[in-house]
Amino acid sequence: MQKIVTASSQPIVRTDWQHALPVLSGGRVALRELRPEDAASLCALLGTEEVARFISPPPTTVEGFERFIQFAVTQRAAGEHICFAVTVEAFDTAIGIFQVRRLDASFHLAEWGFAIGSPFWGTGVFEESAELVLDFAFATLGVHRLEARAAVLNGRGNGALRKIGAVQECVLRCSFLRNGVWLDQALYAVLDGDLLARKTHGLAARRLH
Repeated sequence: MQKIVTASSQPIVRTDWQHALPVLSGGRVALRELRPEDAASLCALLGTEEVARFISPPPTTVEGFERFIQFAVTQRAAGEHICFAVTVEAFDTAIGIFQVRRLDASFHLAEWGFAIGSPFWGTGVFEESAELVLDFAFATLGVHRLEARAAVLNGRGNGALRKIGAVQECVLRCSFLRNGVWLDQALYAVLDGDLLARKTHGLAARRLH
C-alpha cells in the first residue's frame, strides 16, 4: 500500500519504496512512479533543445523513453535509483522527472538530477517538486549528502539549485561532454543538517509574521 507524503508533514512516514514509490503530494504538484504511458509526453517536453542543452542527452524517441521508464522501475526495485514523474494539479500527464541515485551501499551519499518541460519553467513547479524530493531523500531514503552537478554555462540550472539551498562547493573542469565539447560543471551539495536548518528558520520566520 502506498502512503501519501506531503510537503508540510513531519516526520515523513517511511515506505517500502523498493516495492513501489509513494506519491509525493504538494499544493500544486504530485510526484509519482513513472508509467509506460508517460513516454510520449516526456519525449515531447524533455527532448527539446532548450531543455536538453545542458543535460545528458535524453532518449530521442517514445520507444527510447519507454525503455528508460522500464530501466528506472528495475533500478528502483534493486535499490539503486529512483525516478519520479512530475505532474501538476488536475493534469496527470508527466511534465518532468526527478532522479536520485545512490553513490554508496547505504544510500547515505546520493546524487540527484532533474528536468522540467520548458512551458513549466518559472511557475514554481521546480521549487515545490524539489522540496518534496529533498524531504523524501533525507527522511525516507536516509540520505546524508545529496550532490548535484550543473554545467557552469547553465545559468537557469545553477540558479534553481541555489534557490532551494544547495551549496556550490567547487568547479569540476571539463567534466561533461556535450555535443563534442567538454564543459565545466559546478558541484553542489545539500546535507541533511542544511535541510533541517532551513525548515527551522522558515518556521521561525512564519511565527514572527
